[in-house]
Amino acid sequence: MTDQQTAAGTLSQQTLDELREIIARYPQPRSALLPMLHLVQSVEGYVTPAGIEACAELLDLTAAEVAAVSTFYTMYKRRPVGDYHVGVCTNTLCAVMGGDLIFERLKEHLDVGNDETTEDGKVTLEHIECNAACDFAPVMTVNWEFMDNMTPSSATDLVDRLLAGDEVTSTRGPRVCTWKEAERVIAGFPDDLADEGPAAGPASLVGLQIARERGWTAPDGNGKDA
Repeated sequence: MTDQQTAAGTLSQQTLDELREIIARYPQPRSALLPMLHLVQSVEGYVTPAGIEACAELLDLTAAEVAAVSTFYTMYKRRPVGDYHVGVCTNTLCAVMGGDLIFERLKEHLDVGNDETTEDGKVTLEHIECNAACDFAPVMTVNWEFMDNMTPSSATDLVDRLLAGDEVTSTRGPRVCTWKEAERVIAGFPDDLADEGPAAGPASLVGLQIARERGWTAPDGNGKDA
């Protein structure tokens, strides 16, 4: 049998070759599972049964072992995701700053519930755990790119632009690509957009600014100021 006729199912030869390429990056093959699952999502849109079987076969694992990993981490999806995964942080600080209100407004605006996709398949909405960007609360993400200091109004405007096919740029990063394109990057296949857009916002740079104004420097390896 060819690779395509085995447990890999619908995965193409190119995808199988790229899965093997990922495995080759690691001294222990099973360490490659996380980026392999992201690659499956970049092709299938989510972690499909065929993707689970392919990863298991290539890593000499059971399908149950691969499925256990894919269901543990929330970034792996078990049903199709839209072109744009819109996440709204509803952890404590973002919630207090308006995240809960934003999430409720978007559910009403898009006519979807949590972890549901619009009928046209373009936007999937989900409340997400802390994204370590509390200084920009309330925070949203689009395909894991930051959207800072959001309001219900700016949030609805954002999703309307996504639905219309307009180009959207991250607050601290590049222009937003599709879900599948983003998943391919996370799998370790760069899109050459890493240096596009600002890498940090004003709130993140306050400490650096104060240090420069006061002449503070980091200690060297001997505990002395550099």
